[in-house]
Amino acid sequence: QVVLVESGGGLVQAGGSLRLSCTVSGRSFSNYYMAWFRRAPGKEREFVAALKWDGDYTFHADSVKGRFTISRDNAKNTLFLQMNSLKPEDTAVYYCAAASSLTLGLQRSSYDYWGQGTQVTVSS
Repeated sequence: QVVLVESGGGLVQAGGSLRLSCTVSGRSFSNYYMAWFRRAPGKEREFVAALKWDGDYTFHADSVKGRFTISRDNAKNTLFLQMNSLKPEDTAVYYCAAASSLTLGLQRSSYDYWGQGTQVTVSS
C-alpha cells in the first residue's frame, strides 16, 4: 500500500519560514515525479513545485519561485518543501503527490498518489 504522509505545517507570521516534509512508503518511486500542491480556502488545488525522484530536475510555479524550494532525501524516502518569505496568500492546505508519468504534469489529474495534507497558515 502506497502511503504519503505530510508534516511540518503550522501557523507562522508573514516573512517567516516553514519546512514541510512528506514521507513516502509502499513502493519504489524511482522515475516518479514528486510534487507539492496546495488548496487555499475557496480555491482549486494548484501546483506548487515538483522534482524527479531520480535526478536533479526541479520545477517551481511562478508564484513561489525564489521563495520555495523542493528537495528530497532518497535514503529517508522523504520529500521536502522549504518555504521562506511566507505571505498571507500562501495560506493553504499543502499536499504531496506522486506521478508515474514520464513527463511533468502540472494538473492534479496527472498524479496517482496523494497525502492527506498539512495546514499552513500565514498571519499578516
